Amino acid sequence: MTRKPLLQSVIALLNFRVHNKWIGIQDSLKRQLITEDDFKWRLPPKMNEREKEGSNCEILLKYVGGVDLSFSKEDSSIACGTLVVLDFQTLKVVYEDSSIVRLHIPYLPGFLAFREAPVLLELLDKMKKNAHPFYPQLLMVDGNGLLHPRAFGLACHIGVLADLPTVGVGKNLHHVDGLTQSRVREILQAADSPENVLPLIGDSGCTWGAAMQSSQGSLKPIFISVGHRVSLATAIETVKMTCRFRVPEPTRQADIRSRERLRNHQ
Repeated sequence: MTRKPLLQSVIALLNFRVHNKWIGIQDSLKRQLITEDDFKWRLPPKMNEREKEGSNCEILLKYVGGVDLSFSKEDSSIACGTLVVLDFQTLKVVYEDSSIVRLHIPYLPGFLAFREAPVLLELLDKMKKNAHPFYPQLLMVDGNGLLHPRAFGLACHIGVLADLPTVGVGKNLHHVDGLTQSRVREILQAADSPENVLPLIGDSGCTWGAAMQSSQGSLKPIFISVGHRVSLATAIETVKMTCRFRVPEPTRQADIRSRERLRNHQ
């Protein structure tokens, strides 16, 4: 056997072992997943409901976070992870932190979290250890949650490990259970719905998430799914309430700031 085929065989064997190890970890974390509302806060009432409700002692959702990772164009192993926290009602950024790192973990399809989650979890952990008053009550992740080939995407992974209510917001659709990007776009365009929200129901009858045309005239939907400790209904509502453009403001701001930090670093 020549050196090149031998090297390829070794790499394939290592990937196989890593793949099996990650499946075990993913399955273990998945057993801790909560896919219904599990928090003490509630969404702020709409303007026309405030007069009826008056003041009360309930905890309202005030701080919503967003995380994203951007990669260097010159070296794809260099990345900038960014965490932002926004005031839920004003959508103004009240906290921001970033970390530029070199990633050594390879990307394997279906296991993106093992490459990206450690960077983002470190930013959350730093904020929590400092007992920062703006620590998010809800986190939006630029990536999928349940809408994933193994029903455990980046948003689920981060949510379980951080024990934080999380929502997955993807710009691309994983082809799962008969769902495809072209099929979903066709259904959305044909649907007569003022809200432009389409439940993503696979061939098995399972509801994986929802597609939403979040801005008027946009032909590209975003894909919302449960991450951890939230229901799909809550996930959809919070994304709706934070969308000014195609993607919700928490992940949009995280993306803008991570790219800017990376440009300034290079």
